[in-house]
Amino acid sequence: MFANEALRSKVGQVMINTVAMAGLNILFSPLAAIFAIFLNEMRSRKYQRVVQSLTTLPHFISWVIMYSVAFFMLSNSGFVNTLLIKMGILETPINFLATPNHVWITMKGYDIWKGLGWSAIIYLAAIAGIDQEQYEAAMIDGASRMQKIWYITVPGLFSTYFVLLIMSIGNFLNTGMEQFYVFQNAMNKEHIEVLDLYVYNLGIGTSNNIPFATAVGIMKSGIALLLFAFANFLSKKVRGTSVF
Repeated sequence: MFANEALRSKVGQVMINTVAMAGLNILFSPLAAIFAIFLNEMRSRKYQRVVQSLTTLPHFISWVIMYSVAFFMLSNSGFVNTLLIKMGILETPINFLATPNHVWITMKGYDIWKGLGWSAIIYLAAIAGIDQEQYEAAMIDGASRMQKIWYITVPGLFSTYFVLLIMSIGNFLNTGMEQFYVFQNAMNKEHIEVLDLYVYNLGIGTSNNIPFATAVGIMKSGIALLLFAFANFLSKKVRGTSVF
């Protein structure tokens, strides 16, 4: 994979895409905990269940269907372009799905749309495990709602978040390929091809170069092992405990 300049350039771009998407995953990882706190603080349990169900449902829908929804909304003749043209905001439609601009942010937006509700479930379970006597004591001491969230709920979620963060560091290069496979096109392929999709295209897709794809896959697994060992070492130093 480093034999010539063309391969080095290609692998380099793929690694940039992968690191960018993995970095965005870590950067936006607190959203699940924040959303879980939001759900937990809803006064109406009926609306809480409705919101949780609606946000969890996309997790069980395939990326092919999610792309169909995005195409219906964002294509040249989609709902968004039609609405903007009728309102006089646009004169010609913008094909949001076939543009090389802001691809990483757009892909992360789709991922949040699909997985936010599901990712919040583990944090809701962690919140349910917090000793309720702490909230009662805080209420007696006159703590406000925000103070109870900041001084009780957030510290109660920190250990769960840290373990998940360590796991995400270990899986830093495993960004998946299904989402990027269905959203790729000639306009955005240079910025959307992550390592998993690159391996797929090499081994099963257009190139049919299984030995080379295997070499790239082994390299990815080796780097993932080193990253997980580093995250485990960091956990020992910071928290005094390790994952394994």
